[in-house]
Amino acid sequence: MDKLLIKGGAPLNGEIYASGAKNSALPILAASLLSDSPVTVGNLPHLNDVTTMLELLGSMGVGVMLSDDMEVQVDTSSIKNLDARYELVKTMRASILVLGPLLSRFGKARVSLPGGCAIGSRPVGIHIEGLEAMGAQIKIENGDIVASTQGLSENRLIGTEIEMNPVTVTGTENLLMAACLAKGKTTLKNSAKEPEVIDLGNCLIKMGAIIKGLGTDIIEVEGVEELNGAEHSIIFDRIEAGTYMVAAAMTSGELNCIGVESDK
Repeated sequence: MDKLLIKGGAPLNGEIYASGAKNSALPILAASLLSDSPVTVGNLPHLNDVTTMLELLGSMGVGVMLSDDMEVQVDTSSIKNLDARYELVKTMRASILVLGPLLSRFGKARVSLPGGCAIGSRPVGIHIEGLEAMGAQIKIENGDIVASTQGLSENRLIGTEIEMNPVTVTGTENLLMAACLAKGKTTLKNSAKEPEVIDLGNCLIKMGAIIKGLGTDIIEVEGVEELNGAEHSIIFDRIEAGTYMVAAAMTSGELNCIGVESDK
């Protein structure tokens, strides 16, 4: 499709459903790697990036069962490899989000650089620097991030204080997930405050994580030895919902946007 032709001049009325937030769905699907029990995620948006993330998990041997109503059960008990292949990663920058969970739970991971980009061209360096501060050994091999906790006590990351500069949503999410199974307390300063970060944190808490400060610029995580399975429904996409609302207001229409919760 080269262009959209829109004929206006009429008020927009009726009901429409706000989809789940992609930027919440992707990190929460990655977070399922932290548990060896099934994690059920509902209200997934029907988008290519979500499909790619599910394919990425499946390529690792993770069990993925998707229902017709876009609810997925992710079972990592069958995971076979800890590699995030370039063929899938290249199409989606958010693939970097599997790095923290894989490293934190399994003690090693190999994740291709998103889109084949250099470390410095996007804030991927913050992810790496944060994990290194937690004791990880990280090197770049043929465009892959190769990470390991070898040499650390119990092969576990070590809680520490990390200040992110600049603020990064995916960096906050990656380090937040990694900290959940780290040994001791991790403090993330200059953290992202977006609702999608809060949604990820709430899902992790359901899984047994101990997290304080969600929605503020300082998040504290007390590491635990394991996380459990849980059920979680993705928050609505605030950009999509806002677009519908603005469109209705501009046309003097009346629109009921289903699935929007005022406190989120």
